[in-house]
Amino acid sequence: MAKLTLDDLRKLRDDKRQQMSKRAPEEGSAVVIVGMGTCGIAAGSKQTFDAFVEEIDSRSLQNVVMKQTGCMGLCHSEPTARVVVNGMPEIIYGNVTPEVARKIVQKHIIKGELVNDHIFDKPAADIIKE
Repeated sequence: MAKLTLDDLRKLRDDKRQQMSKRAPEEGSAVVIVGMGTCGIAAGSKQTFDAFVEEIDSRSLQNVVMKQTGCMGLCHSEPTARVVVNGMPEIIYGNVTPEVARKIVQKHIIKGELVNDHIFDKPAADIIKE
């Protein structure tokens, strides 16, 4: 195993700090929470999470926070992702493949449009505040 130099350790620390900063809720105007329970992981939620992070990074979005959670109780529609964007209702998307994750970033987070063919749950119209 190769030995790490002090400079290598500093670079590793800085890289990890940057990755972890995407998980700090107070820094973002949008939050994406991917279900990472056993059922989600078996369905590919790790790849989905990675696709969200890659798309956010490739577009240099600074206002999006990535988080993960345990089982959301929606095993039949895993991988799932809950998306909270300021000014829009909270949405839970189901069957979120890496391709769908990229689409959610492009449409929901950037353009403010819902990805209708993957919405699993959203608030009823009578409880959405205008």
